[in-house]
Amino acid sequence: MTRLHGNMKKRSTATLLGLLLALGGAASEAKNIDLIGLNVGGAAFSSGHLPGKYNTNYFFPSQNYLEKWKNQGIETIRFPILWERLQSELDGELEEPYAKLIDAFLDQAANHDMRVILDIHNYARYRKQLIGTPAVPISAYGNFLERVAERWSGHDGLYAYDIMNEPHGADKYWPAAAQAGIDAIRKHDKHRPLLIEGNFWSSAYKWPKFNDPLLQLKDPSDNLIFSAHLYLDKHGNGQYREPLEDDFDTMLGVKRVTPFIEWLKKNGKKGHIGEFGIPADEPRLLEAMDNLLAHLQENCIPLTYWAAGSAWGNYKLSIEPRKDGTKPPQWDVLSKYVGQGNCSDIGPGAN
Repeated sequence: MTRLHGNMKKRSTATLLGLLLALGGAASEAKNIDLIGLNVGGAAFSSGHLPGKYNTNYFFPSQNYLEKWKNQGIETIRFPILWERLQSELDGELEEPYAKLIDAFLDQAANHDMRVILDIHNYARYRKQLIGTPAVPISAYGNFLERVAERWSGHDGLYAYDIMNEPHGADKYWPAAAQAGIDAIRKHDKHRPLLIEGNFWSSAYKWPKFNDPLLQLKDPSDNLIFSAHLYLDKHGNGQYREPLEDDFDTMLGVKRVTPFIEWLKKNGKKGHIGEFGIPADEPRLLEAMDNLLAHLQENCIPLTYWAAGSAWGNYKLSIEPRKDGTKPPQWDVLSKYVGQGNCSDIGPGAN
C-alpha cells in the first residue's frame, strides 16, 4: 500500500532475509496514512495578472520554509499552481522560470521527506474560458497535464496530482476533460494518485447531486481519489463574511461532509478533503472543526487545511504563526490530529 506522503524506498533483495525485512518494514509503514496536511498558497495568487511578476503578484515559499512544518509533524502539502503561468500558450512549452520555481519547491519537499500534491488551481478554465469550449479544447488540457507529468513524474517530492481545482459551470464538459487528464498523466506516470475534484466547486455537501458522472472515469492504474472542499460559513464558500447565527450547530462540518462520505461508501471510492479552513476568532467554529476532524479520522479521509503560506498576510483563515511566534487557535485543534489515526488505506471505501 502507498502512504499519502510518499513512496516506499527500494530495499535490497539480495537475500531472503533482506526481502522479508523489507516487506515487514513496508507493511509497518503502510499502517500510518498521513491524514493531516496543509495547503501552501502563493504561486497561484493574482490570477488576473498574467503572467504577473514574481514576488509582487505571486510568491513561492522561501528555501527553508517547509522545515518549520516538518518539525510540527506535517508531511503532506497541497500546492496550488496556475496553468497560465506554467503554460502561457495552449499546447506550448512550459515556461521555464515558473517551472524552475516549482522544481525548487519540490526539491525542498524531498529534502525534508515531505510530499506535494500539485494542484492545478484553475476552476476548469484557462484565461477565463471553460475547458471543452472552442477556446480551450479538451485536447489542450490533456497536452498541459501530459507536459506536467513528463517533467515531474520522476521527482521524489511529488506525491500526487490534483488535476483541477473547483470545477464549476462545467457540468457538460468536466467528466470528459477529467478523463483526458487522467489519460494524459498516465502516459508518463503510472503510479501516483490522481485527485479528482467535482463540479459545483467540489462541494462536499452538493457532491452527490453533481458528480455521479465521475463514476465512469477509468484509470488504468486504479488510483483515483475523489477530493471535495468544505467550509463552515453560511454560503459554504470560505468567505466568512456574516457572523455566525445564534443557533450555529457545531456539528455542521460533519453534516456538510456526510453526503460526500455516503457517496464514497456507496460506490466503494476513496476520498479526500482538499480544502477546509475557519477564522481564528470564533470558539464555536473551532469546536466544529474538532468535530469534523474526528469524523474524518474515523473514516480514514485525509484533509489539507486551507491555508498556510507566508504570503497570506492577515488572511483570517491563515494558520501561519504570528509575528510574535504564537500559533493561531486553528493549529491547536489541527495539531491534535497530526500523525494520528490507525488507517491502513485511504477511506472510506476500503474501510
